[in-house]
Amino acid sequence: MGKLIISVIPPVVAILFSLITKEVNISLIAGIFVGALIYTGFDPVAAISTIFEIMSERVGANLTVLVFLILLGMLVSTLNRSGATDEYARWAGRKLTTRRGTLLATMALGIIIFIDDYFNCLTVGTVMRPLTDRNRISREKLAYIIDSTAAPVVILAPVSSWAAAVGTALPPGSSIDGFALFLSTIPVNFYAWFCMLVVLVSTITNIDFGKMKKYEDIAEEKDVQIEMEITRDGNAEVYDLIAPVVVLIISSIMAMLYTGGIFEGKTVSAAFADCDSALSLCLGGIMTMIFVAALYLPRKIITSKEYMEDLVEGFKNMVPTILILSFAWTLSGICSADFLNTGGAVSYFVTHMNIPLFIVPVIFFVLAMFLALSTGTSWGTFAILLPIAISIFSDDLSYLTVLTAAAVLSGAVCGDHLSPISDTTIMSSTGAECNHLNHVETQAQYGGLAALCAAISYLVSGLAGSGWIGLLLGVLMVLGFFAYLSFKRKKENKPFSE
Repeated sequence: MGKLIISVIPPVVAILFSLITKEVNISLIAGIFVGALIYTGFDPVAAISTIFEIMSERVGANLTVLVFLILLGMLVSTLNRSGATDEYARWAGRKLTTRRGTLLATMALGIIIFIDDYFNCLTVGTVMRPLTDRNRISREKLAYIIDSTAAPVVILAPVSSWAAAVGTALPPGSSIDGFALFLSTIPVNFYAWFCMLVVLVSTITNIDFGKMKKYEDIAEEKDVQIEMEITRDGNAEVYDLIAPVVVLIISSIMAMLYTGGIFEGKTVSAAFADCDSALSLCLGGIMTMIFVAALYLPRKIITSKEYMEDLVEGFKNMVPTILILSFAWTLSGICSADFLNTGGAVSYFVTHMNIPLFIVPVIFFVLAMFLALSTGTSWGTFAILLPIAISIFSDDLSYLTVLTAAAVLSGAVCGDHLSPISDTTIMSSTGAECNHLNHVETQAQYGGLAALCAAISYLVSGLAGSGWIGLLLGVLMVLGFFAYLSFKRKKENKPFSE
């Protein structure tokens, strides 16, 4: 227990500092430095050396992710310069004239882009931000929808890199087929389903609660009409925005198939499972920037000088995100098996608990959520807890095995979704151009509702022996919560906004 407490001190410090200071970078630095001090026996010189060692390794390992961020920043800067974003906002604004319609369209786009969560976070924000601004939707709400249709959607998609992560996390020599296990967990991945249900119901009913309501009320009072009535002074068309986004999607998917070995005889599903998603996104980003140059420059939508300036400006715009990600990865490295071994401490705690089998799923859900929240990584949580979950049930693909594996995946996505140091949380803030800590605070209450319903559903499903009972119960709890809010608002005679 002592090792467990010590190993979680760094992320706890980071979270507490973020709540107190409202500054994410200084909070991450505090967590990193405390973790390094603990690891080095409170030797400050050795601690600083350790920090740079970890940062060098972790940033280097994720270099392709940073390159993709830079390429996407360049693309966004170029699209904005061309006037294509404004023209698209004018066109789509004539179709989507209500808050509800815009939010539903944002959610639908997030679900459609299910291949990769990084790609989802940044692309949906780029496309939908002008429309949400026009319809007086807060950046916090946009960031929440982006985040809630990223990892929670990808974890339900068999054709994604996440399916491979589940398969590779199984213990060596396991007789269970990783892909078959992943497919079996989809119906009982409660947090992912309930998370999207909360988004859908809150959008349809126009009901917000907690801190999100405050930001939504502020956004509704803004006068954005002047911004949308600027006289058009360029010759960009709607397709000048849509075409690059489509090219980015198609080229990224093709690159995933390529890096996964589709030309080596592998099937489509196997290629997606074995692909290098970060490298594939980089390749897609490069192809898209070449396409944009070929689309814009001959038509003089922008000049070659402006195109080169946008490359620099796009890089500069991504520096704050790169900085946060670098610190987040370093903090995650401090908690890794080579240093404080947070995962190992959790594993030891789990394996020495003598508990009834029917409550194993809910315990693994809570542990996975706690571990992912602390480390900011869902894949690392899969790798730590899935082998333990499988070994408890003797490598047998039974009902409880599937339910417990689903609880691990669900809890990992939940913790990653709510963690302020998660890369997808950071990228959702970036995509929406929203203050990061505002996004974390407003999302926590919505995610907390889905997490509570998921935990109760896993407990009931383990006891009843049926995942469908747990799923139905969770849906009823979410609907009941919003019915209560609706009744409360009607009682207060506060009309819904359109």
